[in-house]
Amino acid sequence: MNVQELDKKAKETLAKLPQELTVKDRMAIERQEMPSQSAKERIHNMDEVALGYTEDIAVLEANRCLNCKNKPCVTGCPVSIDIPSFIEKVQKRDFKGALDVIQQESILPSICGRVCPQESQCQKYCTVGKALKDVDKAVQIGRLERFVADYNAGEENLPEIKAETGKKVAVVGSGPASIACAADVRREGHSVVMFEALHKTGGVLSYGIPEFRLPKHLVDKEIQKLEKMGVDIEKNVLVGRTRTLYELMEEDGFDAIFIGTGAGLPKFMGIPGENYVGVLSANEYLTRSNLMKAYDKKNSHTPEYVGRRVAVLGGGNVAMDAARTALRLGAECVDIIYRRTRAEMPARKEEVEHAVEEGCNIRMLSQPVEILADENGKVRALVIRKCELGEPDQSGRRSPVEIPGSEEEIAYDEIIVAIGNASNPLIKMTTPEIEVNKRGNFIVNEETNETSIPGVYAGGDIVLGAATVILAMGQGRKAARAINKYLSEK
Repeated sequence: MNVQELDKKAKETLAKLPQELTVKDRMAIERQEMPSQSAKERIHNMDEVALGYTEDIAVLEANRCLNCKNKPCVTGCPVSIDIPSFIEKVQKRDFKGALDVIQQESILPSICGRVCPQESQCQKYCTVGKALKDVDKAVQIGRLERFVADYNAGEENLPEIKAETGKKVAVVGSGPASIACAADVRREGHSVVMFEALHKTGGVLSYGIPEFRLPKHLVDKEIQKLEKMGVDIEKNVLVGRTRTLYELMEEDGFDAIFIGTGAGLPKFMGIPGENYVGVLSANEYLTRSNLMKAYDKKNSHTPEYVGRRVAVLGGGNVAMDAARTALRLGAECVDIIYRRTRAEMPARKEEVEHAVEEGCNIRMLSQPVEILADENGKVRALVIRKCELGEPDQSGRRSPVEIPGSEEEIAYDEIIVAIGNASNPLIKMTTPEIEVNKRGNFIVNEETNETSIPGVYAGGDIVLGAATVILAMGQGRKAARAINKYLSEK
């Protein structure tokens, strides 16, 4: 159903609800669907797919919440938003009050409401979902968070800044962990300078997530809010090259540093043929499209390798983003090659459904083993080997077991590798004193997120590996608390 139909249905249901709702009444309300563009329409544009709740749809969905006293949903929120309280405000149509509750803990509700995997975080613990024995039927906390943020989009709600302390903090990177850290440190009256290596801020929010999932004007707005708070932002500064950590502290006078440089080093499979023309990392592919707007042919001159038959290797959210972007850039056929089944895919269920609706094919139980090229060195085919599922691995998912002799050659002219990213190694290369684990992630104190160098803290994907926006924010806030305490005692 379209927006108008869903809104009309919500209005009619609200009109029939009793004035005082019992638990039984709330449990009987159906989960409210998210209005969205049709698949046929959206593959021809980069506009946001999900259109958001209307006021009445949001209020009806909010009335499904039981306002549990023990607040189990908060258990799954990395920044501990008082979820029942903000939803209760939505029930009463106090949408500004709902935003105030959210912003006590999160400064990115419009972003988190769109891209965070609530089904494996807050909604996983929802009493309604547990009672109905289906997490998909939990109260749609993320959709309500997005509604509240969008409804109040014109409201300026800057936090109070304490008196200037004279202390200086450098924040390296401008992704979600850095944004959260910079805001909390600035609130305490410390001077904050954010260093971004690229020409545009936002980190993975800008270069990694497509416009059709996260409009970039929302990211720009959050960065502008930081600037209004007094955070200085310096772009095109590659910390580790332009300035080292020690230069920032010893020459530039920073009292503390937060590193939120993310996991931007793409991984490859190590199979023959990965150096042929037409093999791309999803990281590069999405950066060209999202950050450099290669999809905007009229106004952008960013070169983009466009294949007609595209294979995307992987099963996570990045793989879905790459596959759906390929369709919008003109691919005639897009296959997602995954070595397990759809049930084991780490991507959000909604993202997988959207990809399939739009025309992407999922080749399950398929392991890429070799990429083939024509006489000019351009990709012409991918050799895959069939798999079957064996015993569960450390992730709890059944391991793929390759079937000898089951090789198949499939014609493709573009291969996008989306099997994950490793931590950025640059700072470790220029600051060997920083301790890292075997994956290159910074080792930090779990309570404070301080690294092996006193006064230097880190958070987000550089610590966790590829994680979620809200987890990165939680790390940034934890580090900010420790930085504020460190500076108060220094």
